[in-house]
Amino acid sequence: MTLLLEFFDVLLGTVIDVLPIVTIIFGFQLFVIRRKVPKLGSVVVGFSCVLVGLALFLLGLEKALFPLGRLMAEQLTSADFLSLEVVQQPLEYWHAFYWVYIFAFLIGFSTTIAEPSLIAVAIKAGQVSGGAIGVWGLRIAVALGVAVGIALGAFRIVVGWPIHWFIIVGYIVVIIQTTRAPKMIIPLAYDSGGVTTSTVTVPLVAALGLGLAEAIPGRSPLIDGFGLVAFASLFPMISVMGYAQLSEWRTRRRGVTVEGSDPTNEKGSDTES
Repeated sequence: MTLLLEFFDVLLGTVIDVLPIVTIIFGFQLFVIRRKVPKLGSVVVGFSCVLVGLALFLLGLEKALFPLGRLMAEQLTSADFLSLEVVQQPLEYWHAFYWVYIFAFLIGFSTTIAEPSLIAVAIKAGQVSGGAIGVWGLRIAVALGVAVGIALGAFRIVVGWPIHWFIIVGYIVVIIQTTRAPKMIIPLAYDSGGVTTSTVTVPLVAALGLGLAEAIPGRSPLIDGFGLVAFASLFPMISVMGYAQLSEWRTRRRGVTVEGSDPTNEKGSDTES
């Protein structure tokens, strides 16, 4: 009964949050475009499903994902698990938290692979490019970028270093890559950083960051707990442009190898290829 009441409270808050969007859409349709809403019944049913789904999702975050993230962080950083007498100065024992870094890497990779917005962008990119951009290649490149970023962000929380050091260096790398990467991949790489901050990745990543900051002595949940999402947005840009640069380099190398081969010498040609 209590859970049902909480659901209705969340549903009411969701209706209030979505109301401005509905007002703008229907207002433009009726007063600017001046046409009736096509298939009004289907639209109303669709909006109702969205409201219920969002309410269930938000309630699930509060009841499951956030507590689970905190629990995993507490267990992975406990003195017993780390085989330390007490965890008071994590900077001196940063290497003992390797399971935290592994967990952060894996959770970043798995949540990004399952991210619906990334799947949609990858499919559209593959269609627009005529298959030149592979769907799975893009998804894996973005997922690896998020995984490395989350692992590095977890390391930052453990050692307590300022976040702006990492962000400044990261964007310097992005700027340098932008001048060298293929032009067709640059906008897609920038968008890839945005699609990772969506429904699946953000809740788990935020829960992990807050859990680590609460479990590690000397860390502030407000100062150190947030910021992992910034890493999840930054590093996919680096990984996608790096993936494109690597593919371009391999293509050029293959072309040079073929041009330099001797067509009259079949054995030598096979060896050089």
